[in-house]
Amino acid sequence: MDVDIDKIPKHLLRFEYPIFEFNKAIIDATHQYVVAYKPNMAFYEANGLKGWKSLEKTIKYLNKNYPEVFTIADAKRGDIGNTSSMYAKAFLKDLDFDSITVAPYMGKDSVEPFLNFEDKFTILLALTSNEGAFDFQTLSTQDSPLYKKVLETSKTWNYAHRLMYVVGATKAEYFKEIRSIVPNNFLLVPGVGAQGGSLQEVCKYGLNKDIGLLINSSRGIIYASSESDFSEKAAVEAKKLQLEMKQILENHF
Repeated sequence: MDVDIDKIPKHLLRFEYPIFEFNKAIIDATHQYVVAYKPNMAFYEANGLKGWKSLEKTIKYLNKNYPEVFTIADAKRGDIGNTSSMYAKAFLKDLDFDSITVAPYMGKDSVEPFLNFEDKFTILLALTSNEGAFDFQTLSTQDSPLYKKVLETSKTWNYAHRLMYVVGATKAEYFKEIRSIVPNNFLLVPGVGAQGGSLQEVCKYGLNKDIGLLINSSRGIIYASSESDFSEKAAVEAKKLQLEMKQILENHF
């Protein structure tokens, strides 16, 4: 749900909260094909108070009408303990998301406040899909790359069973080693679709006994059309990816 107000169909702009109206239509059209929705906070913050209101209306709509669908606040927060506690409260309690993405750079005390929330999940950035990931994440420390150190160290934190990890689809060759460190955790995998990640490759190395993958495709679905049929076209693209995933799972298990 990375909703750029400049890219949504123009007829929605007559509504007081056009981003919410766009989200609502996309959700209603695609919910039968998905297991999760992931609003990216930047796209809501950029629209000020109306953006935040659109986010609030979106999560309330999801929780009321489709409570079986997992929700992810793509916020990438991470700060000293007191600040993280406030971020955690805002997203996991007040807005009532099921999970939130968190940056690990400041370490244990910046992440554990998110892990304190029972029945909620913290999705830690491990190895991201962007080109700049190689600036730091793959650099060698004393005995392993930094992203491996993040995975290994995070397993020692309080309530580590509530951790998931972000691993980009464009890094499919790394999934085998990542699975050797975190065999049972779910991985949130952005980068399939518009960013060029291969679903086949990700599943080949990333699937575990519980499936263990949340495959994220955003732009390829929500912007399948800029006309009045945008939600119908989004449903077509979502179904296409869902059927591809279903075929992979049937062949795997």
